Amino acid sequence: MFDGFLALRPNCPACGLDLTRADTGDGPAFFASFLGSLLLLAAGTWMQVAYEPPIWAYVVLFVVGALAIVALIRPLKGLLTALQFANKAEQGRLEP
Repeated sequence: MFDGFLALRPNCPACGLDLTRADTGDGPAFFASFLGSLLLLAAGTWMQVAYEPPIWAYVVLFVVGALAIVALIRPLKGLLTALQFANKAEQGRLEP
């Protein structure tokens, strides 16, 4: 389905589905950063309340959180692309 990290192939190699009309826009990046930052905030708050660690522990937590957010983008792009096709999503139109 993917040609590179985030670029979609023109056609699905398994079934031949035309992927050229799929457009997820900024959805995967938004959902990945939103969900990842919520988890990062919860982990940082828990770590501060439970252990009061030194500042370097937060740097490590931030790097791990950033890597987790980047790792979430590709699966979320695949999910949003599949949802577009499953729900027959298309451009909105105003009908007079």
